[in-house]
Amino acid sequence: MWNYKTPGIPDEYFERAEKVPITKEEVRTIQLSKARLNVGQTVYDIGCGSGSISIEAAFQIESSGKVLAIDYDENAVELTKKNLKKFNISNVSVIFGNAKEKILDLEEADVIFIGGTGGDTAEIVKLSENKLKTGGRIVIGTILIETLYSVLQILDKLNFNSVDITQVTISKSRKTTTGTMMLARNPVTIISATKA
Repeated sequence: MWNYKTPGIPDEYFERAEKVPITKEEVRTIQLSKARLNVGQTVYDIGCGSGSISIEAAFQIESSGKVLAIDYDENAVELTKKNLKKFNISNVSVIFGNAKEKILDLEEADVIFIGGTGGDTAEIVKLSENKLKTGGRIVIGTILIETLYSVLQILDKLNFNSVDITQVTISKSRKTTTGTMMLARNPVTIISATKA
């Protein structure tokens, strides 16, 4: 299905469902690059949505690594499973439930991605610090300014360094009857950091 080592699977390759978010292709590639993934790592994808980050990470860490994908929305869990099957991915475990509870039982991670969390992002970042190995990376995608602010406050208090904030605004082309126009997508702010 995806025969390349580089990330950036086109969004249209993924099965989609109404009200289940997907991390868009270009934002996803930046998040993956900020994670600094290696073969054999253990990765969490908290708020996995359609599973696009999980699938791309699974390719990067190869079969010796594993992804633990968590979502509290049954539709997201089912959609992630459908996409895993479509891409023939076997190193991802999908967990249904509240990340604030489920994360406590998981093994330590090398990398943690945090996406849609229903407003609990700062609290999940706090819990993630205890589950992340020293030198591990955390990558958080935010849309709301309030979420960005709360995450930065928490990261400042916790044991993280090399905090990087990157805001991405993507425009994609669309053919019209008279030519091609560029349509802007919502800006996304990506926060990444290393556990000291």
